[in-house]
Amino acid sequence: MTTSLKQVSSSLCRLLSIFAVLALPVLALPAAAANFTIGMNSDPDVLDPAQGGSVAGRVVFAAMCDKLVDVTPDGGFQPQLATNWTWSDDNLSLTLTLRPGVLFHDGTSMDAEAVKANLDRYRTNPISRRKNELKSIDTVEVVDQLTVRIVLSKPYAPLVAALSDRSGMMVSPTAVAAVGDDIGLAPVCAGPFAFVERIAQDHITVQKFPDYWDADNVFLDTVTYRIIPDSTVRLFGLRSGDLDMIERVSPTDISAINADPAITLIDGPSIAYDQLNININSGPAGDNPLGNSALVRRALNLAIDRDVINQVVYDGHFVPGNQHELNGTPYWDASSPAMPRDIDQAKALLAEAGVPNPSFTLMASNNPTSTRLAEIIQAMAAEAGFDIKIQALSPASWVAAAKAGEYEATIPIWSGRPDPDANLTPWTACTGFLNWGKWCDPEYDALLDKARQITDVAGRKALYDQANAIFLEEMPQIILYHYKSFWATGADVSGFVPYADGLIRLKGIKTGD
Repeated sequence: MTTSLKQVSSSLCRLLSIFAVLALPVLALPAAAANFTIGMNSDPDVLDPAQGGSVAGRVVFAAMCDKLVDVTPDGGFQPQLATNWTWSDDNLSLTLTLRPGVLFHDGTSMDAEAVKANLDRYRTNPISRRKNELKSIDTVEVVDQLTVRIVLSKPYAPLVAALSDRSGMMVSPTAVAAVGDDIGLAPVCAGPFAFVERIAQDHITVQKFPDYWDADNVFLDTVTYRIIPDSTVRLFGLRSGDLDMIERVSPTDISAINADPAITLIDGPSIAYDQLNININSGPAGDNPLGNSALVRRALNLAIDRDVINQVVYDGHFVPGNQHELNGTPYWDASSPAMPRDIDQAKALLAEAGVPNPSFTLMASNNPTSTRLAEIIQAMAAEAGFDIKIQALSPASWVAAAKAGEYEATIPIWSGRPDPDANLTPWTACTGFLNWGKWCDPEYDALLDKARQITDVAGRKALYDQANAIFLEEMPQIILYHYKSFWATGADVSGFVPYADGLIRLKGIKTGD
């Protein structure tokens, strides 16, 4: 096979464009630079908001890529790149007023044309994973330099929440034009820190952007995210001074951290939750008593003691619950709290279903916490008559099997979103992209669709309560508990504010006296 000179020239130009973007953020540091190092649990996937899909990626994006809307620490919404947003009377358009004077890391303006370019890319580019979040958008209109109107094909209340996540992250259109879908190699955003370098499975480094619109509240000069999957090694790095902060502190390490005066533990509420996900109708694996009978699934739910799981596996630090929404938050259904364990009632339901001793395989990731959780569920359910076998797989194999529907039951985590639609639709709607078990209830789907079309909280909650009643009756998933987020820092670190989404926002953080 021959390669033409034109092809070589085109490839070379593309590489040079990427290198040019990579070089953009490299700036001179002050003599006494404030360097900050964070121990990360895992390596992010591609650093392009259009293509990214990992929790770790969202943590790093929080440093580089401001969004049109941000969340508040308790899960509400607040301005970021957009200072204001208003719905039309018919809820068919959302008008955003943009913050003036904002620059991307390449020095170009973050204006209405840039917002339109980003939203159009997210909703039309074949590689984009944001299309489903933005599918209700009909057109994006530039009203003037600092005003954007998003016109919808039908009302879609979760849009504001989508704009508070990757769909609202603005990337320089100039940089995208230069390198296309390779922008994830050197993202150029409008956040407090600019990308410097990435060594896969080792570290990612970012550097303060001096022209950031809120630069007076950025006190760190460089931040390095070091990839350290082992929680024990992360904690050792913090104690030794190699790290300034660690994320995803294991609950089993909390007592030791609290006893160490050189370390500060920080905790906060979390909208993330764990569930026992059941294959209902995804291929041959769903054809078993658990997948075929809601009575059997409800019996399994009654055989589980969430409080005991919380104490044994998580040292009592998590929040037992049975719904996708965190207990006590605006969309939580207080009329349907988690039921206490009831072995007699579980056995009665199994007898009614005609399967007193149902058997199934519980697939779990082979990390110690997931395996321990599976073993406790196995032991508890056995007292009601269940025969559970455990299949522990590597994370990659587990994900592949779950997505393919090659499981009977499994235990996934969802990092959670501030709008209830994004906690429900992906997992439980008939066409949800995370609905691996293929449960489908048209009445339930219709309620979710109605709730998307109104912005009134009380009205939406009434619809979600109706949907929740169907969910708890059919039990295609068993929600186990909501997380609490834990971070630890060196004693000289101050200014970190925990948010319910679990992300690390670097503004306000200081080191030293």
